[in-house]
Amino acid sequence: MAKPLTDSEKRKQISVRGITGVGDVAEIKKSFNRHLHFTLVKDRIVSTPRDYYFALAHTVRDHLVGRWIRTQQYYYEKDPKRIHYLSLEFYMGRTLQNTMINLGLQSACDEAIYQLGLDLEELQEIEEDAGLGNGGLGRLAACFLDSMASLGLAAYGYGIRYEFGIFNQKISEGWQIEEADDWLRYGNPWEKARPEFMLPIHFYGRVDQSGGGAKWVDTQIVLAMPYDTPVPGYKNNTVNTMRLWSAKAPNDFNLQEFNVGDYIEAVLDRNLAENISRVLYPNDNFFEGKELRLKQEYFVVAATLQDIIRRFKSSKFGCRDPVRTSFDSFPDKVAIQLNDTHPALAIPELMRILVDVEKLEWEKAWDITVKTCAYTNHTVLPEALERWPVYMFEKLLPRHLQIIYEINQRHLDRVSALYPGDWDRLKRMSLIEEGDPKRVNMAHLCVVGTHAVNGVARIHSEIVKNSVFKDFYDIEPEKFQNKTNGITPRRWLLLCNPGLTDLIVEKIGEDFVTDLYQLKKLLKFIDDGIFLRDVSKVKQENKLKFSSYLEQEYNVKINPASLFDIQVKRIHEYKRQLLNCLHIITLYNRIRKEPNKEFVPRTVMIGGKAAPGYHMAKMIIKLITSVGNIVNHDPVVGDRLKVIFLENYRVSLAEKVVPAADLSEQISTAGTEASGTGNMKFMLNGALTIGTMDGANVEMAEEAKEENLFIFGMPPLPLRDSISACELYYDRIPELRQVIDQISSGFFSPKQPDLFKDVVNMLMNNDRFKVFADYEAYISCQEKVSNLYKKPKEWTKMVIKNIAGSGKFSSDRTISEYAREIWGVEPSSVKIPAPNE
Repeated sequence: MAKPLTDSEKRKQISVRGITGVGDVAEIKKSFNRHLHFTLVKDRIVSTPRDYYFALAHTVRDHLVGRWIRTQQYYYEKDPKRIHYLSLEFYMGRTLQNTMINLGLQSACDEAIYQLGLDLEELQEIEEDAGLGNGGLGRLAACFLDSMASLGLAAYGYGIRYEFGIFNQKISEGWQIEEADDWLRYGNPWEKARPEFMLPIHFYGRVDQSGGGAKWVDTQIVLAMPYDTPVPGYKNNTVNTMRLWSAKAPNDFNLQEFNVGDYIEAVLDRNLAENISRVLYPNDNFFEGKELRLKQEYFVVAATLQDIIRRFKSSKFGCRDPVRTSFDSFPDKVAIQLNDTHPALAIPELMRILVDVEKLEWEKAWDITVKTCAYTNHTVLPEALERWPVYMFEKLLPRHLQIIYEINQRHLDRVSALYPGDWDRLKRMSLIEEGDPKRVNMAHLCVVGTHAVNGVARIHSEIVKNSVFKDFYDIEPEKFQNKTNGITPRRWLLLCNPGLTDLIVEKIGEDFVTDLYQLKKLLKFIDDGIFLRDVSKVKQENKLKFSSYLEQEYNVKINPASLFDIQVKRIHEYKRQLLNCLHIITLYNRIRKEPNKEFVPRTVMIGGKAAPGYHMAKMIIKLITSVGNIVNHDPVVGDRLKVIFLENYRVSLAEKVVPAADLSEQISTAGTEASGTGNMKFMLNGALTIGTMDGANVEMAEEAKEENLFIFGMPPLPLRDSISACELYYDRIPELRQVIDQISSGFFSPKQPDLFKDVVNMLMNNDRFKVFADYEAYISCQEKVSNLYKKPKEWTKMVIKNIAGSGKFSSDRTISEYAREIWGVEPSSVKIPAPNE
C-alpha cells in the first residue's frame, strides 16, 4: 500500500491555517530553541521528542498569555454579564493543534518545525489527551468553551482537575481491561496553578440555630486550589478561562489537639482530603450514589460560588463603592449554567450564602437564585437520574438538607394551592422521595430552582415536557426550552480534516468557519464533476491514512477500498451496539451461504469504553471481539468483511476515525439518546448516517432532507405500544433465529459455549431497548447502503448534501441561542486588540 501523504507534506498554505510570514517563522524558531535550551534541557545533552513537544507547547503558549491577560483586563474594564458553565466533566482532548489553529499560527509553526528538521504531526502525537470526561456531556462542555470564546462571551468553565481522567482501555483476549490514566505524569504545559485564589470548602459538622439564624459549625475543611487553562476563541484575540479545582489538605489537617501523638499518621491522612479530586467517576448515563462523588459535586460548586461572588463584589462597575454590597444586580451580572444535575448543589449553596452569610431575606435570596441559575437536562433514562439518600446529606451537608427541605415546603405549598387535594401530584413533584431510604431528587431541585430548563435536541425537549417533567411543565411551561447540541467546527473540521477544509475554502471562501450555515453554498456544486471527484478523493486519502495508522498501531490490515462502517461511542444497551453486531453476523452468514455472489466489501469498526461495573456492556465488547475473531479468519470471507474493535476510543482517536468514515451508525432506540454529537461530527466530515429517528438525527434528517439519510426503525418509546414478546421475532425471522442460535450455541466462543448466555437471555426475555423489533428494518436499510455504495457518484452527491446541511450543528449556533434566550447576553464579533497593538 502506498504511504499516504502527511498533512505537513502537502503544506498547502491556505489562509485558514494562517498566512506564513518569514518573520513569524524566524520568531517561532527562536522561541522554540530558547524554550528547548533554557526551560527543559538543563542537564541533558540529547533532547527527546517529548522535549521538542514541550518546547513547542511553551512557544505557542507564549502567544496565548498576552491575549489572555488582555482579555481579562478587557472584561474588568467593560464589566459585562459573566457566564459560568458548571460541569463535572470537560473532555478537552489535546490542546496544541487547536491553539495553533485558533491563534492562526498553524502554518508558521508547521514551517518552523519543518525547518528545524522535525515533524509537527509527530510532536502533536506526544501530547496526552485531557480525558476529564466520559463522553457526550463532557465533550459538549469542551465544544461550548470553544464557541463561547469565539463568540466573545465573558465565559468561564468551572470543573474539577481530576488527577486521573477516564481510564485507558486495553483489550486482552477480547475483554476490556482498565488502566489508570496518569495524564499529568509529564506535567501539563497548558495550566497555571493559582494558589493565591485558594479557597476553604466545608464538610460534615452540624447546624447551630441558637443565635440569629442558622450557623453551619464544627466542619472539616478541605482547600480548593484553582488551576487555570486558557481557552482561545477563533482568531478574535479573546482568551477565556477554564478553572479546574484541585483538593488540598490544610496544613493543620488532622493535627488538632486530639491527635497530639500521631504526627506521621496525621500527615499520611492528608490523602483522605485530597482524594476528592483524585479520579473521574467512569459512569456514562448511570447514577452511582457514592459519598465521594457527592463530595466532588459539592466541592466544585462551593469553590466556584465563592469565586463568582468574590468577582462580583470586587468588580469595577455598577457601584460607586470600592466594593459591591448589594446583590440586587447579581442576576444581571452573573449567569450560572448547570450541565446536568451534577452541579445542582449550586442552588442550595447560593441560598446558604445569601441567607446565612449575606443575611438576605429568603424571598429575595430565592428570587436571585432562580434568576441566576439555569439547568440543562441530558438524559431521560431513569437509571441515570441522581437521587441522593437523605442520610448522606444529613451527614455531609446538614445545612443544605435543611435548605432543600425549606425549598420543597414552599414548592409543595404552591402546587397545593394550584391543585387542592391532589396528593398524587404532590408526591410526584416533591423534591424528597419517600421510601427506604428517603432520597433527594436532584432533577426536581434543578427544575424548581432555575429560570430555564432545556433539553439538548428537539425530540428530547418534547419528551422532557411531555413525560419526564410533565407536572412541572403544566405549571410553568415558559420555563422549558430546547437547545439542540452542536460541535465546534474548528476541532471537528479544520483540525481533523484539513483536506476537506481546503476543498471547501476553495469553493466558498473561509467565512463558514464562524458561520457554518454557509456550507449550504456547496449545493451549487452538486453537479460539478471535478468537485465530486475531489470530495471523493479526500475521503479516500483519509481512509488510507487511517488504514496505515491501524496497521502501524494495532498491526491490523484492512482493505481501504471497503465501506468503512463505524460506530464509536460509549458501550451501552440503549445505543444498541448489539444490533450492529447482529447485522455483522447476518452479513457473515450471507457471504458463507453464497460465497460466489458479489458483496460490497465492508470494514465494520466499533469502539467505545464500558463503565467498569457494567457487566452487560463488557459482555457486548467480548461478543464483538469474538465475532471479529471468527469472521476475520474465515478464508471464505476474505476481505469482503472485517470486524475491528477500536481500542481506547477517546477524543484524539475520534479526530482520526471521523474523517475516514463512510457510514455513521446512530442506532439507539428511538426516544433514548438525548441528542448525540458524534452523529454531527460524521455528517460534517462526509459520512452518511444510518440511524433511528432519535436525538439530533431527527433534525439532521430535516436539514439534509430525510432521503439523504438511511432512516429506519420504530417510532419513539413513549409513542408506541409495548412490543409483543421477543420470541415472536425469533420465530418469524429465519436469519435472526440463525444469528441468535449461533451466539447461544457457542459458534463464536467454542471454548466456552455458554459464554454469551446472559446476552441471549436479555435479548430473548428482557430487552428494554427493542433490538429484535428493529432488526428487519435495520438489515434492509443496510442493504440500501450497500446498493448506493456501488454507485460512487450518487454516494458522493449524497455526501455533499449532508455536508451542506450540517450548518445548524455548529456549537456557535447552540451557544448563540443559550446567550440570547437563557443568559440574556449578545454574542459579539468585536476583535479585542492583539497584545502588540
